[in-house]
Amino acid sequence: MSYCKQEGKDRIIFVTKEDHEAPSNAELIADDPNDPYEEHGLILPNGDVNWNCPCLGGMASGPCGSQFKEAFSCFHYSKEEVKGSECIDHFRDMQECMQRYPELYPQDDETDSSSQEAESRSALPTEKDSTAATSTAEAAVSADGTSPTDEQTAS
Repeated sequence: MSYCKQEGKDRIIFVTKEDHEAPSNAELIADDPNDPYEEHGLILPNGDVNWNCPCLGGMASGPCGSQFKEAFSCFHYSKEEVKGSECIDHFRDMQECMQRYPELYPQDDETDSSSQEAESRSALPTEKDSTAATSTAEAAVSADGTSPTDEQTAS
C-alpha cells in the first residue's frame, strides 16, 4: 500500500511494487507559453527579455545586474536608426561597475592579445639588431678568406 509523507517543502511518496507495475494515469499539463520559468531563449513570446535565460551567463544578477539590465533593455527596445545609439551612457555605467569587480568580471582577451602583440613587436629585430646580424655573418667567413658564396661563384 502506497502513502505520502510531508517533510518541510518536500512530499515523499512511497509506492509498492504493484503500484509501479500498473500503467500511469498521470495527465500531462499543456505547456504555458507565458511561464517565465520555461525555456524560451533570450526573448519571451511576448517580446520581453528572459532574464532567467542561461545564455546571459548570470549577467542579470550579481553586483552589476541592474546596470546590465538597464543597458540590455535599452538596446533591446531601441527604435533608433543605429540600434542602441541612445544607450551609450547605460553601457558606460555597466562597464564602470564591472571594472570595480575584476574578480567577477575579468577583462576579455582583447587586452591580453594587445599586450602579446606589444611583446612580439619588442621581440622583432631592430635596425641595430640586423646590422649586428650582418656583421656576425661577415665574421663567419672561412679561414682561407672566402665565403661559401665566393666559392660557388668561383666554380
